[in-house]
Amino acid sequence: MRPVVRATLIGTSAIALWGTLAPLTALTGGRIPPFQLLATSFTLAFALMLLRWRLQGHWGLAQARQPLAAWLLGVGGLFGYHACYFAAMQRAPAVEVSLIAYLWPLLIVLFAALLPGERLRLRHLVGAALALGGVWVLLGGKTGFAPAHLSGYLLALACALIWSAYSVLSRLLPRVPSEAVGWFCAATALLAWMVHFAWEPTVWPDGVVGWFALLALGLGPVGVAFFTWDHGVKHGDIALLGVLSYAAPLISVLLLMILGLAEPSARLAAAALAIVGGSLVAGWARQSRVDGQSEEKSR
Repeated sequence: MRPVVRATLIGTSAIALWGTLAPLTALTGGRIPPFQLLATSFTLAFALMLLRWRLQGHWGLAQARQPLAAWLLGVGGLFGYHACYFAAMQRAPAVEVSLIAYLWPLLIVLFAALLPGERLRLRHLVGAALALGGVWVLLGGKTGFAPAHLSGYLLALACALIWSAYSVLSRLLPRVPSEAVGWFCAATALLAWMVHFAWEPTVWPDGVVGWFALLALGLGPVGVAFFTWDHGVKHGDIALLGVLSYAAPLISVLLLMILGLAEPSARLAAAALAIVGGSLVAGWARQSRVDGQSEEKSR
């Protein structure tokens, strides 16, 4: 298996894990304040990496010695995205916030063209547009954008810009190991705890299911996902990963249906076709590029 393909598959695992974010959050009971949830999840993510380091016989101090640019990008991306997202959810309806925030996969496709050795292809744009349309259908197909919610919309747009910039700029730091994300998670958790204790009450889950969901959040979509995503965007096909990211909300809805928290519908089927279709178009773009390179080498 080619290294690029392997790295892309690893990055795709993060998308699958992010699809569990909404169901797991719902299973926590919906009572935990947002920054407490953020702080707890990132604390668990750091603990997961710390356990890995201890099993290797060290404390990960070498991974902490990274350039200032890596620290600013890592902490700014992780904390900045989630802080803006939670703030946006408090200022605008969830559907509109989700739709705007999920512009980040499309922005990754566009920004990736600016990277050395990359080129924007029409099929990537078509695939991203199809997938974005699928997300629009998935989230309701129509919205009630209103000037009164402008601050929330701008914060949601900031989410899209922050995460797409974080993902693409990470490509420019290939020597920063993915394990360094563990320290970025630690710094993010510290900032989130500070905000939580300053402005929020402390509320813990009720029952075993709630605690299990909270633990799974920190180990899955907020834990392993960030490490595999970092590896994917640095060494895989970043444009394809951008389009495939649209599968995350689809996975979320499917899991909510399985858990009995959402109902099946024709809208869901249409969204699934658009998202999968867009991903296939983008994947075809990648395959066409690889085939073309193989032909040139054989001549």
